[in-house]
Amino acid sequence: MRGDVHDIGKNLVDIILTNNGYKVLNLGIKQPVEAIMKAALEHHADAIGLSGLLVKSTQIMKEDLEEMNRRGIKIPVICGGAALTERYVERDLAGAYHGKVYYGRDAFSALKIMEEIKKGPGEQPKPREPVPAAPVREPKPEVRQSAPAPAPVIPTVPSFHVHRDNPVPKVPFYGSRILKQARLQEIFPWINKIPLYRLHWQFKQGDRTPREFELYLKENVDPVLEKFEARCVREKILEPKAVYGFFPCYSEGNDVVVLDETARVEKVRFHFPRQKREPYQCIADFFRPRGSRELDVLGVHLVTMGSRASEIERKLFAAGKYTEYLYLHGLSVEMAEAFAEYLHAQIRREMGIHLQDKRYKEEIFRQGYQGSRYSFGYPACPNLEDQKKLFELVPASKIGVTLSETLQMVPEQSTSAIILHHPQAKYFGV
Repeated sequence: MRGDVHDIGKNLVDIILTNNGYKVLNLGIKQPVEAIMKAALEHHADAIGLSGLLVKSTQIMKEDLEEMNRRGIKIPVICGGAALTERYVERDLAGAYHGKVYYGRDAFSALKIMEEIKKGPGEQPKPREPVPAAPVREPKPEVRQSAPAPAPVIPTVPSFHVHRDNPVPKVPFYGSRILKQARLQEIFPWINKIPLYRLHWQFKQGDRTPREFELYLKENVDPVLEKFEARCVREKILEPKAVYGFFPCYSEGNDVVVLDETARVEKVRFHFPRQKREPYQCIADFFRPRGSRELDVLGVHLVTMGSRASEIERKLFAAGKYTEYLYLHGLSVEMAEAFAEYLHAQIRREMGIHLQDKRYKEEIFRQGYQGSRYSFGYPACPNLEDQKKLFELVPASKIGVTLSETLQMVPEQSTSAIILHHPQAKYFGV
C-alpha cells in the first residue's frame, strides 16, 4: 500500500495462504492503488489485501477504497495492520466501499476469511445486523427535560500533579553528534527477549507452566538467538548507526519550544495533546515554563540498524526460506529497540541521572530509570507529523535514515525518540 514500508505482515499472510493452497500475488510495499487495482483485475483476484502499520496508513487505506469505488471495483477487501481496529474497519472502511470489507485481526485470520469468501454469495453467512438505535420516547408532559450535560473542560495549564522544582541536568554539549563505533556485541545484551520470542518469533506458552516455558526458551530458542547474533556479526548484516543530542528548551502551555545551541533562536515547537481526564497530563508539563530562571533541556536520538538487513530478508523470502526470514526480521527490528535502550542509557549517564537506573535490564525495560523516552505516533505524542520536526534537530541523512510519504522511517529497522529527564515522566496515553 502507498507509503507503507513494513512488509512482515503481508509476507506472513503470503506464507500462510500459499501453504494452504491459495495463489498469492504479493506486490510488496509502497504500492499505489492504481497498481493494486490493475493487478487484481488482470489476475481475476478473489480478494485484495491492504495492510498498514500506523494511523497514517489507515487514512490511505480509506482513500484507496474510495478510489476503487470510483472505478467500479467491488472485489472483497481484507484490511489488516497494527493501527486498525475492528470498529474502525466496520464503521469507517466498510462504509467507504461498495464491496465487502473484512477485518484481518492477524495473519492467521486471513485463512478463515478466504474460506468464507470462497464459499460464494449463496453460502456466506448473513452479515451482522446493525445495532438499532434506542427508541425515542416522548417525555411525559409533566416532566421537564433537563439540559444536556456540559462537555468536560480540559485545562490548558500544567497538571498540578507534576512538580517543577526538579534539578535541570548539566549536559556535556548542546546540538547533535554522531555516535561513533557502536558495536553489535555491546548492543546484544540490551535485547528484550519477551517481545522478540513471543511477538516476532511467535513462540507461545501454550499448555506449559511459566517455568516449563522458561526452560523451553532457554534450551531451544536461546541457541537460535546466539546463532543469528553470530551470523549478523560475521556477515555484517546489521550496521548500527545513531545520532543524538541535547537542546535548551522551555514549555509554553501545551507546547515545548526547542531552541538552537545558542539558546537564542527557536528551532522547532512541539505541540502535545493533554489528557481529557484526571490527571490531565501533557508532555509539556515536565519542562520548565517560559519565564523561569533557567532553561530546561530536551534529549533526542535516532538509531538505525541499516538497510542491509532488509535486503537480505527480501532474498530469504524470495528463496522460500521462511523460517530464516522470520528469525532475521524479528531480530533486526528488535535490535533497533535494543540500540535505542543502549543509547538512552548513555544519554542518562551524560545527563547525570543514571544513578536512578535499576540494577537488572528486565527492570530497565519496565522504565526502571529516571525520565522517559517518547516516540512519535504512540499514546502520549500521537502526532506523527512531529517526526519531521525531530529530523530538523538531528542530521538523519548522515546515518542513512529518511522519512516515507507517510512519515515512517526508512530503513524499517530504525527508531527515534525525545528524551525527558523529569522524575515523574512515565508512559501515559491521551
